[in-house]
Amino acid sequence: MTYKAHFSPDSKLDTQRSYIGGKYVSNQSGETFSTCYPGTGEKICDVEIAGPAEIDAAVSAAKQAFETWSTMPAAERGNILRRAAEILRERNQELAELETLDTGKAIAETSCVDITSGAEVMEYYAGVAQTLHGQHIDLPPNAFAMLRREPIGVCAGIGAWNYPIQIAMWKSAPALACGNTMVFKPAEQTPLTALKLAEIYTEAGLPDGVFNVVQGARDAGSALISHKDVSKVTLTGSVETGKVVMAHSAKDLKKVTLELGGKSPIIVYEDAKIDNAINGILAANFYSTGQICSNGTRVFVHQDIYEELISKLAKRANGMKIGNPFDPSTDMGPLVSAEHYEKVKAYMQIAKDSAARHVCGGDVPDKPELKGGFYINPAIFADCTDDMAFVEEEVFGPLLSILPFTDEGDALRRANDTDFGLSGAVFTQDFSRAHRVANKIQAGMVWINEYNVTPAEIPFGGYKQSGIGRENGLQAVEYYTQLKTIYANLGDIPQLY
Repeated sequence: MTYKAHFSPDSKLDTQRSYIGGKYVSNQSGETFSTCYPGTGEKICDVEIAGPAEIDAAVSAAKQAFETWSTMPAAERGNILRRAAEILRERNQELAELETLDTGKAIAETSCVDITSGAEVMEYYAGVAQTLHGQHIDLPPNAFAMLRREPIGVCAGIGAWNYPIQIAMWKSAPALACGNTMVFKPAEQTPLTALKLAEIYTEAGLPDGVFNVVQGARDAGSALISHKDVSKVTLTGSVETGKVVMAHSAKDLKKVTLELGGKSPIIVYEDAKIDNAINGILAANFYSTGQICSNGTRVFVHQDIYEELISKLAKRANGMKIGNPFDPSTDMGPLVSAEHYEKVKAYMQIAKDSAARHVCGGDVPDKPELKGGFYINPAIFADCTDDMAFVEEEVFGPLLSILPFTDEGDALRRANDTDFGLSGAVFTQDFSRAHRVANKIQAGMVWINEYNVTPAEIPFGGYKQSGIGRENGLQAVEYYTQLKTIYANLGDIPQLY
């Protein structure tokens, strides 16, 4: 039987609304914004903006649902998450097509990674739910203490536009497994798939109000994180947005998890398996059109293999297929929006105007069928210096900077000379050097002979201005729970006065 696509570049949807208390809710203001298909720039649909009334309704629904969800047996919470993961896998292709429509990411990526990786996280925390426990501390001769791990309450989740449904799952799965409820606001550039996740949670048996989705931009986000009944905020976004969220949260000391930007280093030594290094570098710069916070965009290459690696990288980059993201053979689709497109093109021009060697790319593809879309060819610049603007600043696009080195200490100093600290990597066959360098890279996630692999079992998060807290792994439980100490006295209280 021939597969019939659910969504295509020509898809037009009805006006989308916020999902509150287990159903779609119309806003009171009537205000909307548009979401567009990055492949052509054409509108997909209008989306209703959640105003103060809708934000309050969503938080109220989550607060009410918390009373029952937080006391539901962990096994039942886990079963609901497992069922949601099953439905996500069953609907993988449909959801991938909708994600490609809204983000412009290649269907070859969204159909294999975006939904399945989120489902894996959901399955992981479904299992974790029943392992959450406290601790007993004996205090002889007449006392003991109990430590209880309790949920925090209503969590506000703020998503990013590069992995919309995956991020919604990364945030909601541990929050819900720990007994919290959530109000999630997707990025205004990519508002569609979080709504499908909300529908799937409801279908899986999640009680109304446990997971809600509100739509909008900065004003909606500010109203959500400032709400008095929100106890915790978790954001994936830029450093600038993270600082704003932290300032808002500080007013009433909300707990925060911030997964922010990066300008991550990759250090390639002369003994590295060069083809593996090239595979890692290409994935670390051009996957998802370069729109990944952990991307390794500063590549330090030992002088002994410098020109060989550049030549091979250029050949591979020039061979990438840039085009219609719904074509399964496409390697790289468009950037997410017109605004971001202009930003990345400006950085490409800065790089071209610099003293760096322009190896390839950075121009707009000359293909009539791509007209109107936000396409740009993957760019490589060599002989870069650390102080160049496109080397120092997060571009969030397919722009790869290559920097030569000969001395290990110098490479590490330069790799760490940044306000960011999200991730990094080292490519070498020297076991001692690999671990020595990995230990010294100032980042929350470091790969050895690999890049951008993030299984559900391991924590992800940054040093310095790349964030606060961790997502995934058992460590995330620390950021979605709070400890209560109960001291029990078995004897008499001595008379002091």
